[in-house]
Amino acid sequence: MNWLKTEVGFSGWRFDMVVGYAPRFTKIYMDQTSPDFAVGELPSNERYFNLIHVSCIGTCRWDKTGRPLANQDAHRATLVNWVDAAGGAVTAFDFTTKMVLGAAVQGELWRMKDSNGKPPGMIGTKPSNAVTFVDNHDTWSQRTWPFPSDKVMLGYVYILTHPGHPTIFYDHYIEWGLKEPIRTVTEIRKRNGITATSTVNILAAEADLYMAEIDNKIIVKIGPKQDLGNLLPPNVQVATSGQDYAVVGKKVKHKLSRA
Repeated sequence: MNWLKTEVGFSGWRFDMVVGYAPRFTKIYMDQTSPDFAVGELPSNERYFNLIHVSCIGTCRWDKTGRPLANQDAHRATLVNWVDAAGGAVTAFDFTTKMVLGAAVQGELWRMKDSNGKPPGMIGTKPSNAVTFVDNHDTWSQRTWPFPSDKVMLGYVYILTHPGHPTIFYDHYIEWGLKEPIRTVTEIRKRNGITATSTVNILAAEADLYMAEIDNKIIVKIGPKQDLGNLLPPNVQVATSGQDYAVVGKKVKHKLSRA
């Protein structure tokens, strides 16, 4: 692995299917190679596991209709515990956020706030070590756990405006024609200095409306509801918008120059 760094030029690692070996081995890899960035894949979804023929570790909780239950604390705790057991420097794909968000955008946006008023995924408990994603080569390309195809942009609006380390799926960016809207929201994130540890103040989490203020800099709105009441302060302007989403920021005051 060190040869891959020094001779080939790799700077980080993706640890595949880490459920297959003890986290202490990941810690050894991390300690001995000191990568710039590393992420582990710890899928803990029964359906995902069954479809790729791997035994499930059983932390997902589902109702009789096949929808995830509201409380997924045990699911995200599995991710956090793995990171800690692996030494704390490695990150993990935030499968909890992917699962809950995929259900929430289908008229159940109330899911996006946990019992403590925080985001329900790993980004609500250990955002600095959470790698968020909408889909990947398994979940979409192999149809193991696809995000609702007509709501994909809502997924990106969420992960690109929230803490954690957001990732973008090549297919969505290049083949789905979403390059420009994804790039626009990415630029908003960069321009406002949103980071993996940014703070989230959830303003609303209802069936048809999710709103949150990030770092007291931007407000993201997801969902079809138009009547926002007094949730929006008067000193904001729309930075970008699309079908069932908008991102707003504070109005920029322009100084007048003397002639």
